Amino acid sequence: MCGIVALYASSPVNQRIYDALLLLQHRGQDSAGICTVEGRMFHMHKAMGLVRDVFRTRNMRDLPGNWGIGQVRYPTQGSSTSVRESQPFYVNAPYGLVLAHNGNLTNAQELAKELYELDRRHINTTSDSEVLLNVLANELQQTTQGNHLDEETLFNAIAGVIKRVKGSYAVVCMIAGHGIVAFRDPNGIRPLCYGMKQAEDGSTEYMFASESVVLEASEFQVIGDVQPGEAVWVDEKGALHKRTCADKIELSPCIFEYVYLARPDSVINGISVYEARLRLGENLAKEIKKQIPLDEIDVVMPIPDSSRPATAQLAKVLGLEYREGFIKNRYVGRTFIMPGQAIRKKSVRQKLNAMAIEFKDKNVLLVDDSIVRGTTIREIVRMARQSGAKKVYVASGAPPVRYPNVYGIDMPTTKELIAGNGKDIKQIRQEIGADALVYQTIEGMKEAVGGLNRTIPRFDCSCFDGDYVTGDITQEKIDAMELERQKAKGLIKEDAEDQIPLKLF
Repeated sequence: MCGIVALYASSPVNQRIYDALLLLQHRGQDSAGICTVEGRMFHMHKAMGLVRDVFRTRNMRDLPGNWGIGQVRYPTQGSSTSVRESQPFYVNAPYGLVLAHNGNLTNAQELAKELYELDRRHINTTSDSEVLLNVLANELQQTTQGNHLDEETLFNAIAGVIKRVKGSYAVVCMIAGHGIVAFRDPNGIRPLCYGMKQAEDGSTEYMFASESVVLEASEFQVIGDVQPGEAVWVDEKGALHKRTCADKIELSPCIFEYVYLARPDSVINGISVYEARLRLGENLAKEIKKQIPLDEIDVVMPIPDSSRPATAQLAKVLGLEYREGFIKNRYVGRTFIMPGQAIRKKSVRQKLNAMAIEFKDKNVLLVDDSIVRGTTIREIVRMARQSGAKKVYVASGAPPVRYPNVYGIDMPTTKELIAGNGKDIKQIRQEIGADALVYQTIEGMKEAVGGLNRTIPRFDCSCFDGDYVTGDITQEKIDAMELERQKAKGLIKEDAEDQIPLKLF
């Protein structure tokens, strides 16, 4: 999961892109980067860390220009310890391209090998985003005549990319002297929307972003989502062009965006994330009624922050008291996207503090949006007991996460998932130390989210049901991807012969 933004304007964009990345910080805390273009000259700064730490005044001064793109990242493909893996990525031919990508390519290894052996394009990192950039550059090089880039040429090149690339990708790309283009995979797995506003000089400005909250906070009128398989191009003169570039499309957005990843004040594919979470709470309440006597629950508490809407609605439906028992330190990052189990475990105590007055001698129902590795919820149950709770019940707004996510969420190995390897609910309950454990059903989750936009034919629920919407995922590929991710994180050493020219193959 990453957050991306692109801005075409008639005045300097560096500060506005910085502000947009702050609004997307929840989507990635590993690194951040901004690239602007002045004439045909790109200016880029990227580094490891949070947006506020990566960009200083001197860095902002070095980012002139009226077009720009930015990204916040946490790694699912590539190393998390090197700025080389940070985005945006640049390639000098044709024209000069700078790209930022949210998602995960499922055929990155094959593409990297093909680029090296057939196209003589050198990939310098382990990032699939650099692979994607070079595929786009190669397609443009094959379709372009001279220095002229028109609508037909660009969209044909993107159609070529879509035919070659598998997996999830929401992309923003600057082309020196030719504008900004954004496109999305044929399943629309990862979100991308765009909007417009009138500048003071009367010109039209355009912004693309992972979530609608960025557009609204920047006072842009939301036009809508970039559709699955669609490319939207703002040319150098500010004219907007768009075309469906995929032969076969089926909107299948990642349902985990609504469960956890996105901000509640965003609207994705016509669905309010906040309203989806309210409905998740209503459906979870039905499951709790079946499994826990309500007179045995004294209070209901959310695990801050993203579970609050579902918890409040759940308590209302069940007629139970809603209380805030955990106080959050807002200066610690989201534990779900922190690298390494040891860091996650340590950060729970730094992030949350339990108020004993809310727990002492009570039977407490704790509600989390999802349970992935189990590290966080296990520590939270311990904290509740240490604060005096008599019984600790746990409810999850999402079903058990049993399968790895291959489309851009850091759930790389089955053995890391507390519900992986076929564990039943009783085993999971014992591992986290709860007196009862209630999960949302897959059907309840789909109904809660899908009921808000019934035109969406399908959601990607692969980490819950093992049904991968791109149709190219086998157990052999999952095993290979898990191995490569372990290598990229330094958990497994590689032989020297495996390291040329790209660690992906």
